Amino acid sequence: MIQIIKDTDRHFSDFGWLKTYWLFSFSNYYDPQNIRFGTLRVFNDDVVAPGTGFPTHPHEEMEIVTIVLNGEMTHQDSMNNKAVIQTNDVQRMSAGTGLTHSEYNLAEKPVHFYQIWIYPNVAKLTPSYDQKTYSPENWKNAIFPVASGQNISDAVTIHTNATIYRAGIDKSKSLTFETTIKRRIFVYITSGKIKINSETIHQHDQARIDSNIPLQIDGIEDAEFILIDVPA
Repeated sequence: MIQIIKDTDRHFSDFGWLKTYWLFSFSNYYDPQNIRFGTLRVFNDDVVAPGTGFPTHPHEEMEIVTIVLNGEMTHQDSMNNKAVIQTNDVQRMSAGTGLTHSEYNLAEKPVHFYQIWIYPNVAKLTPSYDQKTYSPENWKNAIFPVASGQNISDAVTIHTNATIYRAGIDKSKSLTFETTIKRRIFVYITSGKIKINSETIHQHDQARIDSNIPLQIDGIEDAEFILIDVPA
């Protein structure tokens, strides 16, 4: 089964300094039918204005992955990490038993990023941090793992049985993704238009997929997307 959620059905909040789409219940947006998808708990599509950001705040018992699409974000945390997360970087925090951090856009242009939360496999992990830089060439006509807890080399390590992929596809090209009924696949379209099996998915649409057959992904237009593979 492929469930399509249209871009117009995302929850939008405009705080002035932050413009954000929440794909699952988050903060003051609560929908009991839209809490999580498998172990995927949060997917936020955020744009933060220059000179603003998120002041120090706490997290615990969550794997938090940030993917920067454009711009840069300055991160500081209670583990004594201070880093700039730039375009095409992927950052992971394992919140575990608890940490605090802040995120500020200290640059002169807005920063656009995705923040993804996935439940960890094990509770009470010691908080930890990882960050890597990737090239768009990695996901040109490919589905490329950028964060994984499934022993995939060169991916940022997450402590959960899941993998986050960045993907790109040119018009008229095709990709295949293997899956089983024991897994759930979440797809979010960054740009362009694709078809997954028989379903057409446009920019900013979501696909939530339970399937026991491989996924055939066709480029209707040049497109980029995020694919997240989590346990069912």
